Amino acid sequence: MNSDTLLIPSRANARQRIEFANGDEAAALAARAAAALDLSAFEAEDGAALAASCHGAALGGTRVIAATGSQGLLPALAELVAQSTSRVPMVLNAACDHAELYDVLNAGWIVLCAREPQAVYDLDLAAVRIGEHPDVRLPVLVAYDAFTTRHEKRRLLVVDDADALAAFLGERPAAPSPLDTNRPATFGAHGDEADLAVVRAQVSEAMEAARRVIFDVLGELGRLTGRFYSHLDAYDMQEAEIAIVLLNSASEAAKEAADIWRATERKAGVLSPNVLRPFPAKEFRAQLRGVKAATVAERADSYGAVGGNLSIELRAALQQDPGSDTRILTRIYGKAFHPADAERLLDDALVAAATGQVRDMFAYHGTAPIEPPAKQPRLPRIRREEVSRGLAKVRRNAQTGRLDVELEPLWRMTAVPSRIAPGHGACPGCGAFTTLHQVFKVLEGDVVALFQSGCATVVSTRGPFTAHRVNFVHEPATHGASTLSGLMEAWRERVRRGELPDSKDVTFVMVTGDGAMEAGLADAVAAANRGSRMIILEYDNQGRMSAGAQPTQSLPGRAAPRTSDTPQVMAACHVPYVFTASEAYPEDLMRKAAKAQWYATNEGLAYGKVLSFCPLHWRTADDAAQPVLQAAIDSCSFPLYEVERGHTAITYDPDATGRRRPVAEWLKLMGRTAHLVEPAHADTLAALQAETDRRWARLKAKHEHPLL
Repeated sequence: MNSDTLLIPSRANARQRIEFANGDEAAALAARAAAALDLSAFEAEDGAALAASCHGAALGGTRVIAATGSQGLLPALAELVAQSTSRVPMVLNAACDHAELYDVLNAGWIVLCAREPQAVYDLDLAAVRIGEHPDVRLPVLVAYDAFTTRHEKRRLLVVDDADALAAFLGERPAAPSPLDTNRPATFGAHGDEADLAVVRAQVSEAMEAARRVIFDVLGELGRLTGRFYSHLDAYDMQEAEIAIVLLNSASEAAKEAADIWRATERKAGVLSPNVLRPFPAKEFRAQLRGVKAATVAERADSYGAVGGNLSIELRAALQQDPGSDTRILTRIYGKAFHPADAERLLDDALVAAATGQVRDMFAYHGTAPIEPPAKQPRLPRIRREEVSRGLAKVRRNAQTGRLDVELEPLWRMTAVPSRIAPGHGACPGCGAFTTLHQVFKVLEGDVVALFQSGCATVVSTRGPFTAHRVNFVHEPATHGASTLSGLMEAWRERVRRGELPDSKDVTFVMVTGDGAMEAGLADAVAAANRGSRMIILEYDNQGRMSAGAQPTQSLPGRAAPRTSDTPQVMAACHVPYVFTASEAYPEDLMRKAAKAQWYATNEGLAYGKVLSFCPLHWRTADDAAQPVLQAAIDSCSFPLYEVERGHTAITYDPDATGRRRPVAEWLKLMGRTAHLVEPAHADTLAALQAETDRRWARLKAKHEHPLL
């Protein structure tokens, strides 16, 4: 066997230590190493903002290593192009599906591929050197699989020798910067088509120079760590008659299949690029010379092109070799890829090698037909009269101009059928669905719900099955409010034309959370300014839990005292109704939900932020919702109030009831924040307490003022 990614610690020139980490953590370890422990972290609200922030930081002369995921990569595409044409080096880790990776191949970035966390760490270190080389000066993308490498922890070795690391990485080369006020310069000047062609030619030249630089840097990395990488990882390719070609983690399963085949004297090998840009055409030609047939297994299709990008570029590379007669097959596979899948695809290549003919050049592997929505399995429909029981009577108060809500007893709510069925995959204790059940119980009539990406979507819609008994739309990116606005306008227009029944009983609800509200805030503000008649309901679990508990600006302590306040942002848009609530106070939440539906039906956008318990990543017991949520409310870290037609009203005052508690009483109940009450973090805790007190005092002042 011959794999040119070798783990030989005895040959390393640097001292190393063992870590146990997933792909994201490996990238963080590399970032810390590259920064030589002098590290500054920056959080951005979405992928586009992240790319722009990194572009600015790199222009400022700093060494930048960042990370994003699938849905952060595509929104950043325009900024990625701007950064490569500006010739500003940085490193971006992308835990992504291959479809997103293929979409950025023409952005002018060097692309390295990491099959497992060790490769993420190693290639991040190499990426710093490669991008900063004076002959290259291009940004570098390190891509690894979102569903495996990002989440699976592995044993890896990291360099534990600061001097050796410093010698390998060197200093970031000096470059013109907007921060050099003694040498004013224009960065990103406007140019016509001819100017743009010149810029593109320079990027192309730099990409070609990168072939040599990558070879040299990977050699130095091997001498430092004992782990040697080449442009193209070749496994069992000596005398191979057939091969399978794959990206990233799937290649490890293919290597197991190759071992099985070699044991039965069938000569099969595996090829997987460590470098995807610049494309290793020469290396592929060398490895496939003498191979009769190869199956390219891809997770993403380039629709209508009879293959994904890897297949197309491999075929183009082989056309440049007059002596090549390798038959290339393409198979598009699903998320999971096992050794048995690799054996099946090697069988296809074996048939082509034996017959000299390719029967099915292109096909999908392991997929079943997807039924159209009309034929998909579905839950029984909820009839309008079943959920229109008048359990919340809403009337306008003639004296105050605000709405009064009279709720029926909670026991009567139990007879209302749930718009979300049991059997979804939420974690024990998850507060998102408690919140949704409470809100949906009190809403009258038909509901059309749009969910932005997050935990509530992931665990309730594992296609083709769904836990939703109302029409459900998934918005995978940050534009949920715009998507729902368009859907609502289509409904209005079709009602006007007489194509749909004229009814005021349809309520449009956007469910957001898991960090998606901050990412989609611009669209939400735009919908508010348009006066879109919808409810935006945010379950605030204070993190991006579906992405591995990434922090958001609402995470206490980490962002103190900068925690975001989206209710105040939405109130500043002068929408008719804004509220905060908690699943711990169901009557309060239901009254506010009933008000939100009235305003969304009659006047404009209503927004609600609901503190939502998340025991898994708050690191509490599954049944600890009541004390933890109560402490958050009693400490005024999450105050309960509403802003109705511009007037603020506190709906729960812990001062008035004698239940006010310091913020530390809340933080100590959660494993994620308990450290903040220790003496070493006294300054952070004091700052968080002071900011909480200031915001609570402002809120009380607004409550008492007739105009606020």
